Amino acid sequence: MKTITIIGGGWLGRPLAQYLKSIGHQTYTSKTTIEGTTELQSFGLNSFVCDLSQGPESLQTQLLDYPSDIVIGCFPPGFRRGQGDEYVTYWNNVIEASQNTGVKRVVMVSSTTVYPNTAQDMIEEDASLVKAENDDKFSDNAKIMLQAENLLISSGLKFAIVRCSGLIGPNRHPARFVAHLAQVSSKAPANMIHLQDAVGAVSYMATYEKSAVVNATTPNTVSKAEFYQAALDGINSQESLPEVTEQPDKRIIADKLQSLGYRFHHQHTLELV
Repeated sequence: MKTITIIGGGWLGRPLAQYLKSIGHQTYTSKTTIEGTTELQSFGLNSFVCDLSQGPESLQTQLLDYPSDIVIGCFPPGFRRGQGDEYVTYWNNVIEASQNTGVKRVVMVSSTTVYPNTAQDMIEEDASLVKAENDDKFSDNAKIMLQAENLLISSGLKFAIVRCSGLIGPNRHPARFVAHLAQVSSKAPANMIHLQDAVGAVSYMATYEKSAVVNATTPNTVSKAEFYQAALDGINSQESLPEVTEQPDKRIIADKLQSLGYRFHHQHTLELV
């Protein structure tokens, strides 16, 4: 069994820690405040305060006091809060602390935001910092995340990068998002992953031996229009979809993750609603 430190004990990080603990790993999970660590402790988790905005020191101290085989970065980039530029700095701090304390493997929970705005199937090789630098089809957010990924890839550490598509699950039923959508397309795939499979994919890649970049998304799906209508129907909602367009969009492909041996709990996005 491994000793695993998880940076970010939020919606994904906390159940990830609980699962890893349940299968026998020693886990330590961070929050940015004392109040947050107290909440994690109430779930039976070892916790510590780590604020990456203050540099690598707090994480490095934790890793020296409680040496870890694996570090998992499970914190969002903060684009909606206007903090995306800090994401690269935070990851630089995680990598520096890991390098200085003998960590054997680092896992980044990334996002399919990294892919270009092109209506085609997307495999892992379709997004890289080199490809994004001179291509305006990659958003500014994609370029920030790819900078962070590239830091890890070039760090000399063994790594896994897990690019998750849209996360849904407890307290994130897709029907609740409908009111915030300006439009949905009957030609754009609904790229989604349930919390159970997000936890499964990240934990699987954490203990996978080789370095790899993988997509984590439910293998089979329908259009966004069909998916969100099914989500509304699933809770007997009378709410209507916003404007339905025929704008095509990218589809994320999870074949590589499956080829490495991961088996999805949910094979189709309609199972999630």
